[in-house]
Amino acid sequence: MIIRLTTSNDIPALQQVLDGTELFPSDMLPDMLAGFLTVADSPNIWLTCEDAGQPVGFCYAVPEDLADGTWNMLAIAVLPSCQGRGFGGAVVQHLEDVLRGRRARILIADTSGTDEFAQTRAFYQKSGYAEEARIRDFWAAGDDKVVFWKSLTD
Repeated sequence: MIIRLTTSNDIPALQQVLDGTELFPSDMLPDMLAGFLTVADSPNIWLTCEDAGQPVGFCYAVPEDLADGTWNMLAIAVLPSCQGRGFGGAVVQHLEDVLRGRRARILIADTSGTDEFAQTRAFYQKSGYAEEARIRDFWAAGDDKVVFWKSLTD
């Protein structure tokens, strides 16, 4: 397993990850990555996790505006056939290490409160995140926004 910064060559494989997980439409990925790939001092972080030379997952995090050392992990996804093998945990740990190097204090992650996202919520808890907030009906009626929190200074 190798975890590294995402490159433009990763886009087709990461689109397959998105198609498999349905996290968001894969055709959005090139535009989402554009600033990171073209701006030398982009504050955003895109990490790709590869296995046997093939990208199998990624995560994406941004600094929170107007907050001191707070980051938001906006996306994490692993190819369904590779889930449960430690790729997700490894890429999150790598992200946390990178953020500690940038003197980040807190990393948050938002997800859904629906049954379909129970595995995602369990993943965050297993990774040491605490459920910090729940905003009822945020995404849609009956679909809460659940915010997970982790200190990076402990």
